[in-house]
Amino acid sequence: MSVQIGNIDLGEFPLLLAPMEDVSDPPFRYVCKQNGADMMYTEFISSEGLIRDAAKSRQKLDIFEYERPIGIQIFGSSIESMREATQIATKANPDLIDINYGCPVKNVACRGAGASLLQDIDKMVAMTKAVVEATHLPVTVKTRLGWDDHTKNIYTVAERLQEVGIKALTIHGRTRAQMYKGEADWRLISEVKKNPNIEIPIFGNGDIDSPEKALAWKQEFGVDGMMIGRASIGNPWIFREIKNYLKTGNFLPKPTIEERVEVCKTHLQKSIAWKGPKTGIFEMRRHYANYFKGVENFKETRMKLVASENLEEIYDILEGIKTAHALVMA
Repeated sequence: MSVQIGNIDLGEFPLLLAPMEDVSDPPFRYVCKQNGADMMYTEFISSEGLIRDAAKSRQKLDIFEYERPIGIQIFGSSIESMREATQIATKANPDLIDINYGCPVKNVACRGAGASLLQDIDKMVAMTKAVVEATHLPVTVKTRLGWDDHTKNIYTVAERLQEVGIKALTIHGRTRAQMYKGEADWRLISEVKKNPNIEIPIFGNGDIDSPEKALAWKQEFGVDGMMIGRASIGNPWIFREIKNYLKTGNFLPKPTIEERVEVCKTHLQKSIAWKGPKTGIFEMRRHYANYFKGVENFKETRMKLVASENLEEIYDILEGIKTAHALVMA
């Protein structure tokens, strides 16, 4: 049975790419889409930034037809600002609007946005209602189990957000206090899914980093789909690997060095096409170590990659990774 968000058909068990700051930009989304991500989101966008017409916030609204279905994720502390930002984001023509009530970082949560709203459920519900009423698009929410171990209120939150019109809910299995430490607790996510009053899709998020874990947790916790974040960084193949394992029970071969190089180059090319040579090359530097994790003696190669500002030289260095690997394997 297909999972539906409004009129969006996501198939039987969708895999979603998490919105990650400084990661989930259009170049990264491209390589994840090519490798099987069913739905993706922009990096989270400040409602105040959109209203002020800040260049960084506006650029995050960039979406492309090949990315669909895609959601624009917004966050903020003011209900009125979130209403206005929703109207601005709607004009960018995404497939849905997503609200971030999960970001735990200090400069977001301590300013009354992101996971901070888990301390004021009435305000969270009022804000969500305002967003729903400000757009014709489906509205979804991503949040956490609660603020801390004493306030794991996600069961109530899910019901109240559904009442004001959200069409899907993604739950990260940690509290704000945990940040990204410890293990994600999927038992509470499962309880929300099993709640007979809940009719919207429930997606689980947190610690999905292998095909076998995805299958085990799908079977154990009964969620409608999974959102994958950190495990996809430098590893967009995780989507196709999980999909194949869920379907066949077999593991796909791991990507070869040649494929890792080619996907890295594609990512770089898309980065340059989106932000221009200087910024595109600079922002790609954060990804090299992840693409080539586990490659022997990569540190020296990485230093060359992050030092170079010349595209042809970078291509030569990347091709050198293939050559070096071939010599090792010979």
